[in-house]
Amino acid sequence: MDWLSRLLQIVPVCGRLEIRCLYAAPWRLALGPFLPGEIPYHIVVSGTAMLEDPASGALRTIREGDVLLFPHGRAHVLRDGSGASPITAHPHPGLNLTIDRNTGTGDQLDMLCGRFTIALPHDRLLRNYLPGDLIVRSGGQGTLAGAQLAGLISLMRTEASVEGLGGDAMLNALSAAMFALVLRVASESNTPPIGLLAAVGHPRLAPALTAMFQTRSHPWTLPELARLCHMSRATFVRHFQQTIGRSASELLMDIRMTQAALELRRSAVSIRAVAEAAGYQSDAAFQRAFKQRMGTTPARWRREARS
Repeated sequence: MDWLSRLLQIVPVCGRLEIRCLYAAPWRLALGPFLPGEIPYHIVVSGTAMLEDPASGALRTIREGDVLLFPHGRAHVLRDGSGASPITAHPHPGLNLTIDRNTGTGDQLDMLCGRFTIALPHDRLLRNYLPGDLIVRSGGQGTLAGAQLAGLISLMRTEASVEGLGGDAMLNALSAAMFALVLRVASESNTPPIGLLAAVGHPRLAPALTAMFQTRSHPWTLPELARLCHMSRATFVRHFQQTIGRSASELLMDIRMTQAALELRRSAVSIRAVAEAAGYQSDAAFQRAFKQRMGTTPARWRREARS
């Protein structure tokens, strides 16, 4: 199993398409901030939108076929480019999603909006290694992943346009699939954002990432990981920090604690067994590491997760 598949296995992501925005200029949409574990997304099906930074006022253009994610759930503003006062939109609940429409007469926008949800505290493994904003273009650069994303968006648009039987389940399943596909497209871009997605552009780091995700119980050391990548220790440390934005030790700790939290939630195995699976021969060392990362002891985490 490749490391991205393994990542999405230990950090389950659910998707939900909530609103279809049918706006004509002038319009404005202000959202957030979102709750921890929520990643809002927007798909520009047709037309264009301007992404406004609430702090600086800087603008970026989001075009037809673009998918916009906010992995850290920050507040954001989308609007048209006219600069005119927006016309209020009115929601109309449908069978599978809400249609939000205004009465403007300018340029038209068709946009699908929803959110991905990740159970806490597993969200930190994504939040810590993804950028604050992520914009990907479907069909771009002639890649297979881009073409697949364009096809998926087309299917979501069709499903959102009809109130067919099972439509809600279909839209949510397509949303969840879109998350993995967006990460794949972003990782294959010419300038992938710093973090785990950038590792795809540095194939020499792939053996270390695969080892950490697949064999987290092994007591990995930096020299061992460096040898897997055919690098010296110093070169490996430098390349990893520059590409991922964090050290290999930090990533390994996050992988181990995320998996441990998942096992404590869903299985009845002993805490000692969970510690060994996370690469700890000492219960005390595991207890300290878990509390440092999760803010509570393994036993208390298990009780609270199950209740």
